[in-house]
Amino acid sequence: MDSILGKWVQAEGQPYAGLWFEFNLDGTFSARYDAMSIDSGGTYIIRGDQIDMDQTSHTFGLVGHFKGLLKIENDVLSLILAGGPDQPRPVDFTDARRYNKSQA
Repeated sequence: MDSILGKWVQAEGQPYAGLWFEFNLDGTFSARYDAMSIDSGGTYIIRGDQIDMDQTSHTFGLVGHFKGLLKIENDVLSLILAGGPDQPRPVDFTDARRYNKSQA
């Protein structure tokens, strides 16, 4: 899914506004949340509307396999991940976070 490539910033009004994910062509991602000085990264795989993220680094040690759902409409990414590593995949987008495609 090439449309995921690039940087996505959580929109204002969301719980972690300013949190960003950057998805790379080589299957890696990085993330940053300046408000709490958190950096993380790892790898990802997308199959249809499902995303699996293996977070291998995290400032506070929150690493592991996170299952989720995603959809992209225009320049908005809706993403919902399991509440913790190795927890069940969410079943719908009810609590999904919204990220805007960064033009920077």
